[in-house]
Amino acid sequence: MTITLDQPITRETAFDPRVFRDTLGHYASGITIISGIDDGGPIGFTCQSFYSVSTEPPLVSFSVMTNSTTYPRLRGTGKFAVNVLAHNQDAVSNQFARKGTDKWAGIDWSQTEASNPVIADTLMWLDCDIWAEHEAGDHYIVIGRVNEMSPASWHKEEPLLYFKGKYRHLRELDAPAQ
Repeated sequence: MTITLDQPITRETAFDPRVFRDTLGHYASGITIISGIDDGGPIGFTCQSFYSVSTEPPLVSFSVMTNSTTYPRLRGTGKFAVNVLAHNQDAVSNQFARKGTDKWAGIDWSQTEASNPVIADTLMWLDCDIWAEHEAGDHYIVIGRVNEMSPASWHKEEPLLYFKGKYRHLRELDAPAQ
C-alpha cells in the first residue's frame, strides 16, 4: 500500500524554528533535572533531551543550549546528576526552567557520593562524570559516564512526560488506542 504525503516542509522551503519545535513536540519524552554543585552551591536546569547511550561502559547523554548560564558552572565541576522527575513533579520542572530565581528554594535534596544534588521523590537518579561534549548547532551534546544510580527501592513512581507542549501522565495514555 502506498500513501500520499502532504507537501513536506524542507530546508529548501525554509522551515520556521517554531514549526520544527512543534513537530518534535509530537515525540513524548520524560523530564529531568540536570544538577550539580559548585562553590556557589547547588545548580541545575530542566532538561527534556536525555537518553541512554551505552551499557558498556554505562553512558547517558543530554543536550543543553550553548547560551545556558548554568551549564558552564556544571562543566567546571566535571560531573552531574540526572534526576528523572516523577508524575507529580511538574512544579519542580517549571521551577528549574526559570532563569533568575533560586531554583532550589523549597526543594528537598540529598547528595550522592560525588556530592551532586539528588532531588527528593524523583522517579530515579544517576550520578555521572562528564565523559565527552560535542557542539551541535545551538546545543551541546553532553555524554556522562554513570558512576552511581538509585537503588531499585527508589523506583516507586510513574514518570512525568512532556508531549505536544504539555505535561502528561501515563494514566492519560492507559485508555485503549482509538
